Amino acid sequence: MYKNILVPVLFDDEHDSQMSYKAARALADDGAKFTVAHVVEPIPSFVRAEMPTGLLETKRDELKQMLAHAAKALPGAVTELISGHAGSAIVNYASENEIDCIVLASHKPGFENLFLGSTASRVVRHAKCSVHVIR
Repeated sequence: MYKNILVPVLFDDEHDSQMSYKAARALADDGAKFTVAHVVEPIPSFVRAEMPTGLLETKRDELKQMLAHAAKALPGAVTELISGHAGSAIVNYASENEIDCIVLASHKPGFENLFLGSTASRVVRHAKCSVHVIR
């Protein structure tokens, strides 16, 4: 069905990445390319100014290692650490990299998000490709 699948992941207990991987494998054509990505939100400069030297680089390296480990769940997956606000960064990455399907886990939202989490909602509304939301 799909040839170039993006699977954004979060490293928390509210999002089930394993279900996203399972769905991505089920939706993939033979020889499909998988990209497992994590979005790093911008840190305000006034916060960065108070952080110890080297902390951001250390955390970025840790995230890259976690991402590489997570990507092992999909055969031949490449990893991407993306900077920006999650909803728009995922949509932009998909547009710029000819992604034809995004498989996205969503938390169980509160009333303010109605039926989808805010990131999933933004991706569903703005992505130019198919989006499969996993709960």
